[in-house]
Amino acid sequence: MFGRRRKRHADSAEAADAVETPVDGADSDEDVPEDQPAADGAADAEEQRVSLPPAPRPDGPWDVSEVREPGEGRVDLGGILVPGVEGMELRVEVAGESIVAATVVLQDSAVQLQAFAAPKREGIWGEVRDEIASGITQQGGVVDEVEGPLGWELRAQVPVRLPDGAHGVQLVRFIGVDGPRWFLRGVISGQGAVQPQTAGLLEQVFRDTVVVRGDSPMAPRDPIVLKLPDDAQMLAEDVQQEESEGGSRFAGGVDRLSRGPEITEVR
Repeated sequence: MFGRRRKRHADSAEAADAVETPVDGADSDEDVPEDQPAADGAADAEEQRVSLPPAPRPDGPWDVSEVREPGEGRVDLGGILVPGVEGMELRVEVAGESIVAATVVLQDSAVQLQAFAAPKREGIWGEVRDEIASGITQQGGVVDEVEGPLGWELRAQVPVRLPDGAHGVQLVRFIGVDGPRWFLRGVISGQGAVQPQTAGLLEQVFRDTVVVRGDSPMAPRDPIVLKLPDDAQMLAEDVQQEESEGGSRFAGGVDRLSRGPEITEVR
């Protein structure tokens, strides 16, 4: 199905063993030659992975400069324009006084969208993947790095506490694409993570999203702040009346826009 696959799995004890156990036949106190080619090669490969320029995006997601009418069929959240899909619910996530993420819910699946500033000539998705995977494995989770429909992604089993206090896992997919001076991350949960083959519509929402980076100086990884549409508050207050009238103020099938956290990144 997928060409390449890497699994990362560790709890705290396993992680300690992995660090402290010497390589086959080697003493832990033995010095490693400074000019060892393998070590240098690994470091060079890691540096190349981090510093690669953004890959082509023939199918999106899009920069605002690449779309003739970016607002057509999309909900304008300022930093990103989210395509409307029939039957979807759109939620926003607030950090302090700022809106930093939007979540599209379709039946029993969801995708959280979050845009960040990025270096002008370097992509950051490879580096971000490593950081996310490391955080999950340190918590005892399992991470598979696979080449999926949107490029390299992480498919994770994240430890969670269930409502009854028992321990469980949540299946989550982390997807990402580097653009010109921005990075768009998606977090797919629900059925779209349990059965990735059913997430085609959510993946298309991610592809059709338009990022508005703006020209203001921003540090790499700073979140691109979003905003509510002008009539979002009225929609939230009058949602029952609108539902009774059988209509939505947003084109493209957006049923509701509401505040509230949906999915947060595991750190």
